[in-house]
Amino acid sequence: MTAETSQTLDRGLRVLKLLADTDHGLTVTELSHRLGVNRTVVYRLLATLEQHALVRRDLGGRARVGLGVLGLGRQVHPLVREAAMPALRSLAEDIGATAHLTLVDGAEALAVAVVEPTWTDYHVAYRAGFRHPLERGAAGKAILSARQQAQPAEEGKWPGYTLTHGELEAGACGAAAPLLGVTGVEGSVGVVMLADVVPERVGARVMDAAREVAEALR
Repeated sequence: MTAETSQTLDRGLRVLKLLADTDHGLTVTELSHRLGVNRTVVYRLLATLEQHALVRRDLGGRARVGLGVLGLGRQVHPLVREAAMPALRSLAEDIGATAHLTLVDGAEALAVAVVEPTWTDYHVAYRAGFRHPLERGAAGKAILSARQQAQPAEEGKWPGYTLTHGELEAGACGAAAPLLGVTGVEGSVGVVMLADVVPERVGARVMDAAREVAEALR
């Protein structure tokens, strides 16, 4: 038996998804056509979403995603962090390096979860909340590489992970693999360590950890 659903809520969520997929916003007429409902229904949906700051309309009448979605997005980080912690702890202890989960935040990479190893004499200090451009560091570059590859770990185009040295901190190197197949989440799992080169086994290990995190988030 099919579970009962709310048609109005479904339409409202579809409006938000449609607006999130465009950079230029959509008119009431465009939304009406895409949703397959009349303009009166669209006006009511937009008015309700505007009251919650989830939608805004510009001077030309085009609807866009509102700033209220940022507040909802901030609440996602603790949930993602909690799901990722077991895999990060295992990675940090296995490699003996600081493990992290990094998510895309605009044009930046944002570390949302960090686990340091318990048995090493020294390791890189890396804090949750640390930001850096996507173009620098293994975490961001792994994400960008995944965007460029239809099948990141196949066809011999890319090994499925990224290695860097000294890009964010002198003397530190990093390895990271992207999260794949998680709807609405773009990020990577990696490690950062004080070393001249990343040990050979680390690349495959961060890929395994990224798969574990992705499975926990699905």
